[in-house]
Amino acid sequence: MSFFTNGPSERAPGRITGNPVNGLCEKVCIQAQKVFDACIRQTQVDGISLPLTNFTPANPALPLTFVSAKSTSSVGTVTNLQVDRLPDRRCFARVQATVTVPVEVLYTDANGVAGSATSTMTFNQDIIMYVPEPSIIPFDVVAVVSVVAPDGVYVDGDVPSFTVSGCVTIIMKVIMTVELLVPSYGYPLIPQCQEYAQDVCSGFFDLPIYPGNG
Repeated sequence: MSFFTNGPSERAPGRITGNPVNGLCEKVCIQAQKVFDACIRQTQVDGISLPLTNFTPANPALPLTFVSAKSTSSVGTVTNLQVDRLPDRRCFARVQATVTVPVEVLYTDANGVAGSATSTMTFNQDIIMYVPEPSIIPFDVVAVVSVVAPDGVYVDGDVPSFTVSGCVTIIMKVIMTVELLVPSYGYPLIPQCQEYAQDVCSGFFDLPIYPGNG
């Protein structure tokens, strides 16, 4: 069993039924990442260059034929961060940053051998976000990313590369590790795990011994 295969329980996470105050027993201090602000940008990009490195298998026969490319992590690397507070808007700032996205590229080489390589995509962000007031604990700006590129053209050069078109999602967040006081129902009761087993006889054993009358 688990929280969600064990049926409804007052001591398990899930939807609240009835009075939500029932069962509250304490105020708990937890350490968590508080998100002060977040925004999403989704766009289609064209003409993005992907220089290729880390070929698998090594030394593919050129030229290469593009198959697809996608991000390998949901976390983008934020560099060149500059936060300029807006004097006429309290706790708002112009946030400028470079977001680098790791990408895996799939291809076939001139001999028809399938392979993969790594690359990166880089995007500049220039946005307005809510930024908390100065404090001992610093805030951080992070990026959640997702990239997929279904189309690409091989470009021959000192470094083999593809020029691709694709779809990009970037979520920028202003976060801080804080200690929060939250209401609690206490500790949950942890049920036993339900082992997976394919019971080939279950349907057969559910049949009645004799057919019904009718």
